[in-house]
Amino acid sequence: MSDGAAFLDVERSAGGKRWELRSSNEREALAVCQRFALPDAVARILVSRGIGMDETDVFLNPSLKAQLPDPFHLRDMDAGVSRLITAIDAGEKIAVFGDYDVDGATSSSVLARFFDALGHPIQVYIPDRMKEGYGPNLPALLKLKEEGVSVVITVDCGITAFDALEGAADAGLDVVVVDHHVAEPRLPKAAAVINPNRLDDNSPHGHMAAVGVTFLVIVALNKMLREKGYFDNRPAPDLRLLLDLVALGTVCDVVPLIGVNRAFVTQGLKVLAQRRNAGLAALADVSGVDRYPEAYHLGFQMGPRVNAGGRVGEAGLGARLLSTNDPKEAQAIAQRLDEFNRDRKEIEAACLEQAIEQVENRGMRDGLVYAASDGWHPGVIGIVAGRLKERYNRPACVVAFENGMGKGSGRSIEGVDLGAAVIAAGQAGLLENGGGHKMAAGFTVAEANSDAFHDYLTERISSQISAEGIVPSLKLDGAIAVSGATVSLIQALEKLGPFGAGNPTPRFAIKDARIERADVVGTDHVRCQIVSGGGTTRLKAIAFRCADQPLGDLLLSARSGTPVHVAGKLQIDTWQGREAAQLIIDDAAAAIG
Repeated sequence: MSDGAAFLDVERSAGGKRWELRSSNEREALAVCQRFALPDAVARILVSRGIGMDETDVFLNPSLKAQLPDPFHLRDMDAGVSRLITAIDAGEKIAVFGDYDVDGATSSSVLARFFDALGHPIQVYIPDRMKEGYGPNLPALLKLKEEGVSVVITVDCGITAFDALEGAADAGLDVVVVDHHVAEPRLPKAAAVINPNRLDDNSPHGHMAAVGVTFLVIVALNKMLREKGYFDNRPAPDLRLLLDLVALGTVCDVVPLIGVNRAFVTQGLKVLAQRRNAGLAALADVSGVDRYPEAYHLGFQMGPRVNAGGRVGEAGLGARLLSTNDPKEAQAIAQRLDEFNRDRKEIEAACLEQAIEQVENRGMRDGLVYAASDGWHPGVIGIVAGRLKERYNRPACVVAFENGMGKGSGRSIEGVDLGAAVIAAGQAGLLENGGGHKMAAGFTVAEANSDAFHDYLTERISSQISAEGIVPSLKLDGAIAVSGATVSLIQALEKLGPFGAGNPTPRFAIKDARIERADVVGTDHVRCQIVSGGGTTRLKAIAFRCADQPLGDLLLSARSGTPVHVAGKLQIDTWQGREAAQLIIDDAAAAIG
C-alpha cells in the first residue's frame, strides 16, 4: 500500500523525479489472484491500475466482439457513410487526404485496402511536410477536384482546416472529415465531421487514434452496404485482416491502450504475425523484427521507419508501402524508408544537440522548455521535443523557422494538456494555426509572434502545473530483489500486455543495489551488472542515452561500491539460444542511510 510518501524515500532521483508506488488494495488483489489463478505480482498490478474483479477477464482477454462500439454512436457517421455509399453507387471518384505520420498512413491504407476489396479503388493523397505543411490545403483539394474527384475523406486531419474546407465546399467538393484531434466549438464546412472529440459528441471513445475512428467508418460502411444487398453477388471484405494496420497506427500515435484500443492492438498483433500484408512484412524484415510482434516493435522499430518518409523523405511512401500487394515493390519501399530513417537519426542528433545547448545557455522558465532556430529540419522537431521533455521532465516545444515563419511541435507530460493550450493560443491570435491533444501538439507561428507565444504558453502551463501540484514522478509497481528478477516473472507479467500509453510496462525498484562493471557502450548508453541484498546473483542492466546526464554519472560513479536504488523494467534477453532477465534502467537514486 502507498501512504503518499516517496517510495524508498526518493524525493528527487538522478532523473529529477519523485518515486511513487502505485497503490493497491491487498484484499482485492488476493481475490483477483484466487479467482483468475494469476500470480500474486500480476494481480497486484492489475488492481493498482484500477482493473477490478469485474474488468479483469476483459482486460486479460480483449476482443473486438466485446469491446467494439457501435460506429453509429458517433455524430455524423450516418451522414458520412451515406455520402460514401452514394459515391460508390454512382461510380464517383473518391480520394483520401491523409496526414504524413503513421496514424495518417495507416488510416489511408485501411481505406485504400477496403475500397480495393469493394472493387472501387480510391486515390491516396499525402501532403508534403515541407511544401504543404499539416492538414488539408485548398490548392491540393482543388487539384483533386480537377482530376475528377468528387468526394474526399480526410484522415487524421481536417478538424481545424476551416478555410481549406470552406474553399473546397464552394468548389463543389464534398469532404468527409475523419479525425480524432481536439476540436474547437466551430466545425469545418463538410459533408460530415466524424470525430469522437467533437465538443458536441459524448462518445466515451475519444482515446482512439484516427486509424481507430477510420476502422469504425469502414465497419459502418460495410454494414450499410450489406443491408443494401451489395454483397449478394460478391464477397464481402474481411475487416479483421486490416487490424494489423489499426494496431500499428494505434501504438505509434501513443494513444492510451485501454478499452477498444487494447482490443485493436491485441487482435492486430495476431494478424501482423501472419504476414498477410506485403508492406508490413517487408517493414518487419528491414526493422529486424524476427519474433512474434509486440507493441514495442510497432512503436520503436516499425513505426519510426514509416514516419521517416514524411519527416525527411517522400511523404507518401508510408501509405504506399502499407497499401501495396506486390512483395517486390514492398521490399524496395521498405529499404528506402530504412535509409530515410538513418538520415533522420543523423539530422535529429544534430538538432537535439543544438536545442540542448540553446536551452541551457538561455535558461529555462518554469513549466516549459522552448527551443527555436532557423535551419532546423521541420521533420525531426517532434522527436527533438520528445527528447527534451524526457531530459527536463517538463513540456517541450521546438520550432523550426524559415523565411519568418516557424513550424513547431510540442510534447507534454502527464497532467498538462498541451493541445488545449496551443488551441487557446491560436484563438488568442498568436498562431497561424495549431492543434493537437493532451500529450502532443503542432502549430505554425510567425517569427514575430514567437516570444509572445512562448510567454503565453509558459504562463498557461505554469499556472496549470501550480494548480494541479504536478511534480515529475516515476510510478513504480513495487520492489524486487535481483534473485526475483526471473524469466518466469517476466513471462507472467506479459499477461498484462500489450503495453503502451495508458498501460505502461510494469516498473520495479531494486533497493540498495551494488553496481558492477559499469561502462559506456555505443555513443551514450551505460551498461552494467547489478547485485542486491548481499546476494551473489547478478542481473544484466542497461540505461539508454544517459552517459552525459546525472543518471549516467551516478551509475558510473557507483562502480566503487556505493549502494544505489535502481528502477526500471524487466525484459527477456536472448543470447545464443539462452534466455535471461535484463533490467532496462529508467532511473536511479543514491541510497541514503
